[in-house]
Amino acid sequence: MGNWLSLGGEPFIAFGLSHIVMLLIYFFGIILFIVFFKKILSNTYLHNTIRWILFSLLILSEVSYQTWTALTGIWSLQEHTPLHLCGIAGITGAIALVTHNRKLIQITFFIGLIPAFLALVTPELPYDYPHYRFWKFFVHHTAISWTSIFLVATSSLKIKFKSLLEVYGYLLIYAIIIGFFINPLLNSNYLYLSHTPTATTPLDVLGNGIWYYVNLCGLAFIVFFVQLQIYKLLKREKSTLNL
Repeated sequence: MGNWLSLGGEPFIAFGLSHIVMLLIYFFGIILFIVFFKKILSNTYLHNTIRWILFSLLILSEVSYQTWTALTGIWSLQEHTPLHLCGIAGITGAIALVTHNRKLIQITFFIGLIPAFLALVTPELPYDYPHYRFWKFFVHHTAISWTSIFLVATSSLKIKFKSLLEVYGYLLIYAIIIGFFINPLLNSNYLYLSHTPTATTPLDVLGNGIWYYVNLCGLAFIVFFVQLQIYKLLKREKSTLNL
């Protein structure tokens, strides 16, 4: 293996040059999507090209990560199963890109857009550019967030407050399963229900004990509500472009 695939490398520096460049790429991609939105909607070839590129990025990111952890001998159920929110969003997003399943589009939008963006801003990442983990993290989370926008913006799906409540209910059920069964069984920290991430994130201000979980539920609802407003903005922009 080359050095970029080994266990070891330069430690990641939050808001260092490499981090800022990847954030700029993320926003640049969104700007391009907005600028060429009408063309994407009207051009089937362009639409399908973007759809399959996003699908490939999601699948290759997850498969390559599972392969890398296995080859380096660090794979474990406790840390490397895709049970975090972004891991689930990557799976539902990939399936939705192929099947256009409306329920999966809703789920991917709510659990993938802002959560993946927040992960990009506050990465829990051991190695900096050009290590494989750096590329995997930023490519995967960028693709998740872009996919969330792409699926909703290019479909006829209507997301309402009822949709928010439905997906929020799914999330609470999933969190209960992870928090009460999976994490204790595996001694893991999926969904960061056992403790906050090692990186500095907004979760650090949620308090301790029972208040951590209460505030976490509240934060999730606020994030979902903000995303509903983003959807309404996208819908309004789409209607304007179709005039």
